[in-house]
Amino acid sequence: MISQNIQINLPLLQEKEVVLYVKREDLLHPFISGNKFRKLKYNLAEAKKQKKEALLTFGGAYSNHILATAAAGKEFGFNTIGVIRGEELGANLQKTLTQNPTLRQAHAFGMEFLFVSRSDYQQKKESDFLAKLEHQYPNSYFVPEGGTNNLAIKGCEEILSEKDKEFTHVCCAMGTGGTVTGIINSSNIHQNILVFPALKGSWIQDEINSLQPNKENWKMVSDYHFGGYGKISDELITFINQFKEETSIPLDPIYTGKMMFGLLKMIVNHQFKKGSTILAIHTGGLQGIEGMNVLLKQKNKQIIL
Repeated sequence: MISQNIQINLPLLQEKEVVLYVKREDLLHPFISGNKFRKLKYNLAEAKKQKKEALLTFGGAYSNHILATAAAGKEFGFNTIGVIRGEELGANLQKTLTQNPTLRQAHAFGMEFLFVSRSDYQQKKESDFLAKLEHQYPNSYFVPEGGTNNLAIKGCEEILSEKDKEFTHVCCAMGTGGTVTGIINSSNIHQNILVFPALKGSWIQDEINSLQPNKENWKMVSDYHFGGYGKISDELITFINQFKEETSIPLDPIYTGKMMFGLLKMIVNHQFKKGSTILAIHTGGLQGIEGMNVLLKQKNKQIIL
């Protein structure tokens, strides 16, 4: 399938005289979805070029990137190793797979797991830790947590088409910053790039700056993280379900749901001029809904439909 721009028709948009489209990057692939497709594209080519046999990467138990890497390995002929945060998850693998749909699907794609303690996981960028992994898994191509590196940014520079550069605003959720950096690099200098972080903290702006985007036409919108990474609320779930009912577009609760909630709140609050044309990037991540619903059911909360 291919990415496509879908216009959103809501009374609010007509009232405020604002045009909104969603770029459905989530439709690129059933499992290597959205920005993960873009981030892995050139990394896979480099792994082939280096004649590597395996892809090794890092993530949490419900990571979109872990599942996408497992799917890419299956499809393109690589073994895959996932270094997973939380050594307790490895104590009873069958129980973990029963309870965790993300790891269950990654395992079905053939991914081997290395469960590590949270303290060890914090060393994922340290040379000594990486050297041990290289010794344990020889001839593996290492992909960082979340997939962000220079090759990932190169892939994400292909998200915007030439026609997309006519929008006055482009909105994107942020995790590790690679996707947003690629969008900034390929944007028109006159566009406004709005970054909606899924995490909280003053360090997030520095994270993007460290990736050296080639323009300064972006700003952080830090009011809609709902308490931080992985944190959600009844209000957010209600919004995601209502948005899907009204538009037929599903949103995930970690990234795109928060971005769209914030974007529409900004429109309500007159933060866009009349005549603004907005493109919101749907970065995928829908596989995470099933895992989130497991947690919500345990708490007797409403689920994402």
